Amino acid sequence: MAHLLNVSLCTKIPPKPPLSLTKPSLSIPRFLSLSRSRCPNPQQALILNKQLLEDFAKTGLLALLSVSLSFTDPALAFKSILRQANFKGAKLLGASFFDSDLTGADLSDADLRSADLSLANVAKVNLSNANLEGALATGNTSFRGSNITGADFTDVPLREDQREYLCKVADGVNPTTGNATRDTLLCN
Repeated sequence: MAHLLNVSLCTKIPPKPPLSLTKPSLSIPRFLSLSRSRCPNPQQALILNKQLLEDFAKTGLLALLSVSLSFTDPALAFKSILRQANFKGAKLLGASFFDSDLTGADLSDADLRSADLSLANVAKVNLSNANLEGALATGNTSFRGSNITGADFTDVPLREDQREYLCKVADGVNPTTGNATRDTLLCN
């Protein structure tokens, strides 16, 4: 491939020809030299040519990768898939589960204070005895089918439809905070 394009980095660039009003001619760009190298050391020119071609190949590969990534679905680009994950008893203070899929995960006895569950799918998750004080659950966060027995939702902003749903299934008292789940959800 090095023989197809002989770029010489050792050749001096000739001065720019004066402008003329005659018919423009097709010419090879000045930085390309299709003739033999004028370098004092032709081996050095061959090494430089090879390195240049490798750099072009790497740049092309990076450009292709960048273009392919730009055509993927941006909604899926950074979504965390944590289905069936086991976080039982984990200390997840301030953890970000933003736009994550936690379907079927075990977060029982977990410390989720100030965690970000915004836009997360928390359906069918075991949140029994979890401490969610001050966690964020904004947007389309869904708790459908989750076990919230003994969970503490103190100061968790919830959509009204989610609060109503959770109040229907709320039960128990959190063993760490001593707060009743129904009270932390501000159920009637």
